[in-house]
Amino acid sequence: MAGMADRVKAELGAVQETLFIPLAARARETCRRRPVLRDPKAAQILASVDYDAQKYGRGLGGRVTVLRTVIFDGWVSDFLSAHPGGTVVELGTGLNTRFERVGDGQAHWIDLDLPDTIELRRRFFADSGHRRMVAASVLDQDWVPAVQESPGPYFFAAEGVLAYLDQAPQVIARIARTFPGALIAFDTYSQRTLEQQHKLAARKNMDARWAWSCDDPRTLESLGLEVVQQVAVTRPPAGVRARLPRRYRYALPLARRIAGDLATVTLFRAR
Repeated sequence: MAGMADRVKAELGAVQETLFIPLAARARETCRRRPVLRDPKAAQILASVDYDAQKYGRGLGGRVTVLRTVIFDGWVSDFLSAHPGGTVVELGTGLNTRFERVGDGQAHWIDLDLPDTIELRRRFFADSGHRRMVAASVLDQDWVPAVQESPGPYFFAAEGVLAYLDQAPQVIARIARTFPGALIAFDTYSQRTLEQQHKLAARKNMDARWAWSCDDPRTLESLGLEVVQQVAVTRPPAGVRARLPRRYRYALPLARRIAGDLATVTLFRAR
């Protein structure tokens, strides 16, 4: 493990800094005796980066974040099984390691994020014949040609990203228009949950605030989408539930009674 003086400095914007929430959650899960997912790369990165553990470490995200990631992983794996050689586009990739977790050696991968995040990401990952990092804002369109150069069909994954964008519906609609037939997966949160996030962020002295809520993801079908599958993080798909350790299976019903569904994860297809 790197000493504090040797750790990589992360100079990121407020929203970009939230990438440490899922990174820390995956690293902690990997160290459990029966992890839901194994991500040694996340543990390696977390040990190498200087970050604020009081804001982004234990207690923020945690098991809900890990379950959300497992759901995304399952959908991407299913896509790659059906379409070897297709392209996965990670919107707001942060320091995600999904390529390492579920990549099949044939898939093409595009990791998209803002320039400061991609600069940090390049300390730990490298472009290859099947993988490319693109520094751009998802709100712009200059990243679209990079995706179009990669072979279809396409799977767009936006995990823990769109809630920070009040322009999220416009982003979703643009992807649907530009890539008809593509699969698009993202998480949404109710207005009540958004308000709770604002209170939590204030207590943690975080500047990043969610800007978009969606009480019913099916209303987004008006953007040119159709729902393929929709699940709550506290009620994951049957295949995921069957693999969960006992601590998760016991905790989820209690979490649902106390806090509701917390996050909804929906897989759409662009019409």
